[in-house]
Amino acid sequence: MLRLLGALAGETLSLSFQPSREYNVWISERPGTGLAPPELDKLKQDCETVARACLEGQVPDYGLFAEDGVAWDRSVVTLITRIADDRPVAFNAMPQLDVIRGGASETVLHLGLVMVDPEERSSGLSWILYGLTCFALFLRQGLRPLWVSSVTQVPAVVGMVAETFSEVFPAQGSTPQSFSHRHLAHQIMHRHRQAFGVGEDAGYLADRQIIVDAYTGGSDTLKKTFAVAAKHRREEYNAFCERELDYGRGDDVLQIGKIDLAAGQRFLARSVPRSALPQLAVQAAMVLAGAVLVPLIQWLDPTRPYNRLRPLK
Repeated sequence: MLRLLGALAGETLSLSFQPSREYNVWISERPGTGLAPPELDKLKQDCETVARACLEGQVPDYGLFAEDGVAWDRSVVTLITRIADDRPVAFNAMPQLDVIRGGASETVLHLGLVMVDPEERSSGLSWILYGLTCFALFLRQGLRPLWVSSVTQVPAVVGMVAETFSEVFPAQGSTPQSFSHRHLAHQIMHRHRQAFGVGEDAGYLADRQIIVDAYTGGSDTLKKTFAVAAKHRREEYNAFCERELDYGRGDDVLQIGKIDLAAGQRFLARSVPRSALPQLAVQAAMVLAGAVLVPLIQWLDPTRPYNRLRPLK
């Protein structure tokens, strides 16, 4: 048991489970630093397979697919494969962006690049690709709130972010822009544009958190018109995007929010299929055990160092 908990308390998260009889899910945190070369190469090939299926044989020039490969060292990658033939059908790459808040170092989880094979887009995988990884990391850090960000021009994604997370600005009507929203957004635009394929020449409207002419930094293949972009079931989010974004120019909205206990409860109640709840509960308990119990065990072990504490010689 102690060995298992010790593994869960490692520096990176690795989680595998089957949400249904059709699919396998694998979440790997910073695979570039934690996986053996053959495993990493296989993961890269699987993500590229999905990208080519989505973009008519092309792959983006940023994020996981940038030439320097740095994104593999700082992202959380969620891969979904079909059990019947082990074919990769979807992935999400969430970069972990370093920021400063309140004078201390923090990490913002960027919702990142999501791609789903066109043949699987009606299979109900969005709860895995958008919410599950955030929920797992929220548990992993002991239920402490985790800031998230999203850059998109797709109304369906704008609405999903606004309805899934807490304290989201913009597009969540009841939430005004706070100092934290503005400060985190400023740092993301200043330091992390390459994480979401926005060039240095793109403009930024801080009051509205709108990125102007965003598709110049490697994400060109993802630019859409409003007519083509997937719509949300609630018209307010579609109207927001049509009003605030210039699709001809190629604008994006930068949303900042957080996953906290309330957002976690909404995710479990609204997004997770009931058939997946039992196995998800088991996995969640194991991750939470690693986050809560292992530090206590390490603290009580007089033979091991813990942060600034050292064993008595």
